Amino acid sequence: MNSRITILFATILLAGISLPGCGALKSGFNLFTVQDDIALGKQVKAQIESDPEQFPILPEQGNEEVYRYIRNITGKLLQTGKVEHKDEFAWEVKIIKDDETLNAFAVPGGYLYVYTGLIKFLDSEEQLAGVMGHEIAHAARRHSTQQMTKLYGLDAIRQIITGKSDPGLIEQIALGLASLRFSREHESEADEYSVIYLCPTDYKADGAAAFFKKIKGKGGTPPEFLSTHPDPGNRVVAIEKKASELACKGNKTFQSEYQRIKNLLD
Repeated sequence: MNSRITILFATILLAGISLPGCGALKSGFNLFTVQDDIALGKQVKAQIESDPEQFPILPEQGNEEVYRYIRNITGKLLQTGKVEHKDEFAWEVKIIKDDETLNAFAVPGGYLYVYTGLIKFLDSEEQLAGVMGHEIAHAARRHSTQQMTKLYGLDAIRQIITGKSDPGLIEQIALGLASLRFSREHESEADEYSVIYLCPTDYKADGAAAFFKKIKGKGGTPPEFLSTHPDPGNRVVAIEKKASELACKGNKTFQSEYQRIKNLLD
């Protein structure tokens, strides 16, 4: 057993954690290091982008303006100085061409994926910025690997960390991250940090709240990534309260430019 794995076992024993069911792991407990997030993210990114059936990536050629626009949104949030691991993680954005899916997700190490269905569903730039801020927070706060610590158990984590994991496990992780159900604490924290990231910009800092209002008004079955708690209505209240507490001054929505970009996806 190498020294890294020995340390992991010691950490678990000292924490008094029961491994077999993994149910006792606390939401903030993480066996992955930041470097592990980076390495895992590269593996999962490769799996995602080699599977066009599950993840049809929108080609960059012919869609340069759309990609430039989406990446500029991410760049504005990263430049606030509020995002942890800004200079360590990749913060790479790809668009998945699927007009029926209202989703976005983050992979460890700062790989972000947003579906055309979500882009077309939203009305203005600050709404998408709010969602992107939420996903950036999941990566920056390392929520995915915290969840994986709970879900996959030590044997799988040891395989991933040592680079000896079965390709099927990475495929399973890639598929799981697209619809990963975070805990209440993780979702609330990602909402809060979305406001923190937007607040220093010229965006309305409660952009994510506008998204939740719209999705709640849509009716029907919510997207998979919203099927967890807390309720969208409660999230709107919490997001708007956080923006008020921080006295955020931004008021821009860039609605007309957003509509122009949406039209390029038709």
